[in-house]
Amino acid sequence: MFLDLPGGGPPRPPELPPPPRLSPQRQRLLLWIIGLNVLLLLVAPIGGATLITGLLALLR
Repeated sequence: MFLDLPGGGPPRPPELPPPPRLSPQRQRLLLWIIGLNVLLLLVAPIGGATLITGLLALLR
């Protein structure tokens, strides 16, 4: 017969601490940064096209 003793068997992996949480102030800052990046993602191609058109006009 097998006798199950406490502490027998393979060792358990150590428990990982929970990941750190963002404070409400940092969450708000992160949302502002993401919003700014999305806005620039939409505006930057238009600005880039305008700059390229202006440079081509100067070179002509």
